[in-house]
Formats: sequence, C-alpha cells, structure tokens
Amino acid sequence: MPGFDIVNKCFKYNGEHYSFIALKDFALKLIESKLSYNKDIGDFLLLWQDNSNTIALKTSGSTGVPKTIVIKKQAMVNSAIATGEYFKLQPSSKALLCLPAHYIAGKMMLVRALVLGLEIDSIEPKSNLKIDLEKQYHFTAMVPLQLEKNLDKLKSIKTVIVGGAKVSSALNAKLQELKANIFETYGMTETVSHIAVKQLNGITKNNSFKTLPNIEIKQDDRDCLIINAPFVSDTIIITNDVVKLQSKTEFEWIGRADSIINSGGIKVFPEQVENILSGKINAKFFIASEKDTILGERVILVVEGENIEIDNSIFNTLKSYSKPKNVYYINQFTLTESGKIKRNETLKRIEKA
Repeated sequence: MPGFDIVNKCFKYNGEHYSFIALKDFALKLIESKLSYNKDIGDFLLLWQDNSNTIALKTSGSTGVPKTIVIKKQAMVNSAIATGEYFKLQPSSKALLCLPAHYIAGKMMLVRALVLGLEIDSIEPKSNLKIDLEKQYHFTAMVPLQLEKNLDKLKSIKTVIVGGAKVSSALNAKLQELKANIFETYGMTETVSHIAVKQLNGITKNNSFKTLPNIEIKQDDRDCLIINAPFVSDTIIITNDVVKLQSKTEFEWIGRADSIINSGGIKVFPEQVENILSGKINAKFFIASEKDTILGERVILVVEGENIEIDNSIFNTLKSYSKPKNVYYINQFTLTESGKIKRNETLKRIEKA
C-alpha cells in the first residue's frame, strides 16, 4: 500500500511530471497564479507535501452548520486506490480535473492522480467547461450542473462520476443516449469522497448504489445508513440518510431523515417529490413543509424567482398527501459555497416576509 509521501512515477499534471519533493515548488507557483482555482490546487498540494499525516477538510454545510474535520492523508490514499480498482484506472490513464480543489471532490481527483499515476489535465471549474475535444479522457468527476451543461462534450470521456447533489430524473433521462459511462456517487467529506456508486446509463434501470470493496453497511432503528469503512474512517459513520438495503453491498437511497414531512400521519420524503417534479418547473425549487392545524404538517413548494408560472397539472402525478398545498416564491435562494440550497435558512426568509 503506497503512502501519501510517494508520487507515482507516471503522474503528470498538465503534461509535466512532478516528484513528491518537487510538488512544493510547483504548489508555490500555482499559489501565485491570478486564477483562483489554480491557487486552490496550489494550497492543497502544499498541504499534501508538508510533514503532517493529516489534513483539515470543510464539510459543505448543506444540511447543517459547516464544520472542519481532520482526515488522515493515508485515508485519502486508500480511497483513491479503491476508486482506481473499481473503475480499473491504470498508470498513465488520462483524467480531467474540472472541480474546485477547495472541496473534497476536487482534492480527491488530485490524490487519485498522484497515487494511481494518472495524467491529469486541469481546467477552470465552471458550469460551461472548456474541454479539449481532441483529447481522450478515461475519468473525470463533475457536479450535476456541470453534467447537464456539458452533455455534448462527453464523447471524449469514458467514465464520469457525478456527486455533490442528487441527479434528477429529468437529467437522468438525457444521459441514456450517451456513450460515456455515468455513475452517481454516494459519499460525504467524512467518508473521504464516495463509498458507493450507481450507474445511471447503459444498463437496465437500477436505483441501487453498490458499495466499493471492504465496506460494510447496515441500518439503525430510523432506517438510516450506517457505514463501516475502516480504510477511510477509524469510526463507524451513522448517517441521516434513510435507505432500503437490497443486499450486503447494495442500497437504495430514499431521503434525509431530518427532512421527512409527517402529513396526517403519512411520511413524505421531499427528495422523492422533487425527483418527480424535476424538469417540470423552469426554475430552482425544493419541497418543504409548514404547520397545519389538522395535518400537523402540510407540503409546500418553494420556487426561486418571482415571475415563474407553474401549471398545477404537473402535480397530477403526485399522490394527494404529497401535493404542495401552498407555493412560495423567493427572489434568490440562500446557497452554500458549493452551490447547494440552504433550505432552513431560505425557509426562515419566507417566514419573515
């Protein structure tokens, strides 16, 4: 098992090889760049090359207050190796970095390149990517927005993993004709990127995530996922994700336990309702609840934008208890730095309005 202080001899960044020792000077040059995404890469490589065997990472804060956690660098190495084995990445495989390196997903693309010996090209991590269509890539990682904005540029990429947010059913439908293999990932900062993946195209429809090797999963009394992944975490990780276990290595993600709506005694998972409505509302939106004297809670729809027209017929595919009873419009959602909706903070702004 290679350590974090060893750089694979096949590693290249934008066509140039750097040894572990040479990373420091290279990182300092990147930090001096006028481009913020280069500075982020430089900052991470400098930390990776220092004498500490741990690194501090920030969680996204989409479901709570952002926090800083300390991860062993060796855990990141182990995660990179597990991903490499699952996707059969070889030394000198070509990879594309198009995510910012100040989040775990971007950091892990760099670690995979260093450890597995990938030849990685870095481009500006924005929505509309400037991918060199003359090059062929084996592997890249994106967020759903990037995936949707660059569908016509994926012909030259063999495998794309997508994470950071759930892939909507509307986007999923657009993926079915692509030659690239698209995988949705399940993971979090605490698990050092993903611990399970689900192929979205090119196979019979499957709603289950399949775990990477050497990971044990089970449920607690809330039906939430419990993860034992000793190669990336010294502790058992208890999540707030309600799942349905299909086997010892497969699970279907249902929704967040902390977002369940109890409407007249019936549980409504906002994420499931949002999935049904995806592609039918021409704006950002999310499902939430408000107090109801009879039902306890009633379902509401929150839409970004004040001049959005919604045809009520889109709710016909929903069961009666999951149909929004009120629709609220807000000029702009409150977002995390990575672009995820801060639902609770956005709802508080509605209450004050």
